[in-house]
Amino acid sequence: MVTSPKLTAEATGIPGLLLFRLPVHGDGRGWFKENWNRTTMGALGLIDFSPVQNNISFNARRGTTRGIHAEPWDKFISLATGRIFGAWVDLREGSSFGSVFCCEMTPGDAVFVPRGVGNAFQTLEDNTAYTYLVNDHWSAEAQSEYTFLNLADPDARVPWPIALDEAIMSPQDRQHPLLAEVKPMKSRRTLVLGADGQLGKALRQVFADVDSVDFAGKEQFDIAKPEAYGNVDWRRYSTLINAAAYTAVDAAETPEGRAAAWRINAGAVTLLARTAVEHSLTLVHVSSDYVFDGVAEVHDEKEQPSPLGVYGQSKAAGDAAAATVPKHYIVRSSWVVGDGANFVRTMAGLARRGAAPSVVDDQFGRLTFAVDIAAGIRQLVDSRSPYGTYNLSNDGPVQSWYGIARDVYRMCGADPELVSPVSTEAYFKAGSAPRPRYSVLDLTKIRSAGYSPVDAAKRVQEYLRALGA
Repeated sequence: MVTSPKLTAEATGIPGLLLFRLPVHGDGRGWFKENWNRTTMGALGLIDFSPVQNNISFNARRGTTRGIHAEPWDKFISLATGRIFGAWVDLREGSSFGSVFCCEMTPGDAVFVPRGVGNAFQTLEDNTAYTYLVNDHWSAEAQSEYTFLNLADPDARVPWPIALDEAIMSPQDRQHPLLAEVKPMKSRRTLVLGADGQLGKALRQVFADVDSVDFAGKEQFDIAKPEAYGNVDWRRYSTLINAAAYTAVDAAETPEGRAAAWRINAGAVTLLARTAVEHSLTLVHVSSDYVFDGVAEVHDEKEQPSPLGVYGQSKAAGDAAAATVPKHYIVRSSWVVGDGANFVRTMAGLARRGAAPSVVDDQFGRLTFAVDIAAGIRQLVDSRSPYGTYNLSNDGPVQSWYGIARDVYRMCGADPELVSPVSTEAYFKAGSAPRPRYSVLDLTKIRSAGYSPVDAAKRVQEYLRALGA
């Protein structure tokens, strides 16, 4: 048996399909190989596909031919004994549909087959045992999602070493459709939860051109109710975006608000995280500057949480739960402006009436428009950026709320001198939530992921024009 002296991985003509050469160590007693290793193979490009089931196909006779079946899960294939000719055809929707890769395999070879890639093999020796790991459990419902291709398809032109009219095949495999008749396997979908809130509405706008995104508000899916999770076919999804949150910062300091904040911002996120782990989903979760005490003038992604109030504490707990998911994006924002009540809208209304508000001048940060959070999330997901935490606010100069209010007055044609400064201590009454003094987020990491935050002043001008201010 000829094997590679070390573990190697080779790309193929089918995206995501990897061929591994495995070291096999033998002597007079037989041989040994390490068949699958998440760490070493991951370093060579194998995704962490979290297998849950191991299957073996024993084939007594040379010429046994099985496939071409595309299944709704990922597979890692290798041989325990014997030799095969393997053939793979991409049956996923997209530009690579119909691509073919073929090779011979011995126990020194293994192949990772992504969901939707058709898999087939022909045994070249008697007593061949073909083994594979999969990352979902077989069920009758799952089998209904299979996609099949005829082994003799003239477009695929698989060069079978043993002619198919001499091969051992099942009647079903002889009758599968030709490539021109195959309905491609659709990509898994994205589910946006909390889709009726400010961020949810922005996500609807940003993903309006994508037909593989589902949106659910609280009426359709209450993330805080454990029983809701059993009503979803999670096999349909690859990504969860959590846009739901309890954001009433001051009310969170009350007994009722404290319970609600922890139920939604922490408990519900724990349910989402567990679901994401169980079904190998990517979880996108939105965090807040309130997880910090605001002592540092600029917060980067490595800073440890140090929340001052109940809202920030519940958000920090939710972040910790989301971070347990192997495939996660925690998107941390600050001073959010979206559809509905918000600071810019309030100041614009006061400016129109010629009011003279007092506005806090000792808290510093940048605005984050919900549409930009949504756009950043799409960038991370579409580009498959490295998982982890990303700060995401709008760009531009650091300002106080007082400074932003003066800008809004000026843009509305009102006198900015009507706005007067006041300290946090003087403005907020007893029982209000403590606020971080500095909410400035370092944007270096999100820029490295290919997303360029828009200047906050530009967004304010656009927002005010839309309001007719």
